[in-house]
Amino acid sequence: MSTKRPKGLAPIDPLSIELPHGTEVTCRVPRMLGERRVPKGVVGRVVKVHESGDVDIAVTGYGVLTYERDQVRPRKPGQVRFAQRRQADWDALRPCAILEATVGSRAWGLADEGSDTDTRGILALPFSWRAGIVEPPDCIVTADGSTTFWDFPKALSQAVRADPNTLELLFVDGVRALDPMGEWILREREAFVSVEIFGSFGRYAMSQLAKLSHSARLAEHRGLLLDWLRAPDPPDLDQVAERLADLSPRPAPSRSDKLLAAKEYIKQLYRSLFDQGLLQACDFASLVLYARGGGLQPEPSRELRPKNAYNLLRLIAVATGWLRTGRPRLRMEGAMRERLLAIKGGQVSLDEVLAEAAALVPELEAARDATSLPRGPDLARADALSRRLHEEIARRWIARGPGPWGREAPAPPEPGVAALE
Repeated sequence: MSTKRPKGLAPIDPLSIELPHGTEVTCRVPRMLGERRVPKGVVGRVVKVHESGDVDIAVTGYGVLTYERDQVRPRKPGQVRFAQRRQADWDALRPCAILEATVGSRAWGLADEGSDTDTRGILALPFSWRAGIVEPPDCIVTADGSTTFWDFPKALSQAVRADPNTLELLFVDGVRALDPMGEWILREREAFVSVEIFGSFGRYAMSQLAKLSHSARLAEHRGLLLDWLRAPDPPDLDQVAERLADLSPRPAPSRSDKLLAAKEYIKQLYRSLFDQGLLQACDFASLVLYARGGGLQPEPSRELRPKNAYNLLRLIAVATGWLRTGRPRLRMEGAMRERLLAIKGGQVSLDEVLAEAAALVPELEAARDATSLPRGPDLARADALSRRLHEEIARRWIARGPGPWGREAPAPPEPGVAALE
């Protein structure tokens, strides 16, 4: 058996590195959840890191459990390397930020007591980071995911495509330049505004809402399936597939196609549970044992949270207003604000949100047809801006003046860090 490991990995303690949201971890100790025993070795994902260092782990079939930091460890060695590199990049490149803003619910006027403060920005890598053979990072992110800075080529590329997150950064109230290079970007931000907003904001939101509807139906079926298998005389695989086929709203060429799709869904479910360490084997019999042993409906996935539905409806409203008036209005007010807060708080069903979104489509399309915005971004202005920024970074490096692009530039990463011993 090979014992090769990436160089530099041995000195890293996997029990001490920061765990970003979404990190897949292995729980090192058993836990009790009421009368249920959560065994040692289950796999989950980080959903929150507390100031105390404790971490909340979402474990399918059990819910969210809190562990002390040394009671979980990253499941894969590569995650350790990633965490170390992420922190090193952040420490080195944070001084190279040229633009930043508070974004998200606090910028939209939709924050509540539990809302995080999200920061987004643009940085400019020093010339020395671009000149070597090591591919530099195109963004830096904090471990908790609340702060992200994109390197300016990535940010400009996203802006040309009318990416909602990038345009929000450029136009949100309170955006601030940290360097003259940031001021140049703000002066040219109108170059990125065009009818493309219709697709990147509006049509994107509609497609994502349709996916939410489909995912919600799947989640509902998952709960029903587990309930069926808890019955004293549980149905077999064919019988479960028959029931699912009867419930499925998805069209199919024939009954046999519906049954085939239902069986594939069942397989996907027990494969997923097996991969998370919740089934003894990757088969239907183990799924039955799981259900009859108290296995619960998995926690709603991130995509089914009310936050996502309300944000997608917000995108449609922003796109409609921007297309109609030619000006961005990112902060929600009045009746729309109150409705979005109700959706965010889980007071409105997903079906209602989908119906409201569908009702807004004619208004969105009318705004597109009548807009005064250009048909596409001003690529010549965007290109000139990119060249000016690159030239300025090179000029500061050659001049060796003070600052993070001159004398105080952080040392670039060395090649060979990931080579095998």
